[in-house]
Amino acid sequence: MPRSLIMIFRLLAFCLALLAVSCVSSKTSPSRLPRVVYFEIPVRDLNRAIAFYSKTLGVTLERQTIDGHAMALFPDDGMSEGATGALAHGESYEPSLNGTRVYFATPDLDATLRRALQAGGRLLYPKTDLGSLGYVAEVEDSEGNRIALHMKKP
Repeated sequence: MPRSLIMIFRLLAFCLALLAVSCVSSKTSPSRLPRVVYFEIPVRDLNRAIAFYSKTLGVTLERQTIDGHAMALFPDDGMSEGATGALAHGESYEPSLNGTRVYFATPDLDATLRRALQAGGRLLYPKTDLGSLGYVAEVEDSEGNRIALHMKKP
């Protein structure tokens, strides 16, 4: 399948998912819907991954050992929208470009992309205008995972 067709399918799937969430959330009580509340991003080298995400997102991650696994938790103020998560190192954690994509919100997609590339990331999907849904881009992190960056339009 041509790369351009794959990109169009991915963009369409993202737009449909956002539309479905907005339609469902307006008709159904949020407490009855399954929500993503936590994610873990697999890493091979926790120190390298902490450096990448700290520089890219401008956050401080908190190191912890959870159930015998070395982790670095993303900050959570309990008031921000969206799920929180961690970088996770251990036998069952295998970084991959294929699989679930985590979308990180950013107020300045261009600056965040620049920091990601300076931190050793690789551009996989360039900044794309999704119309009223904002902008999205994808990068490969320092560990070989595909992550997405999303920015709302003003």
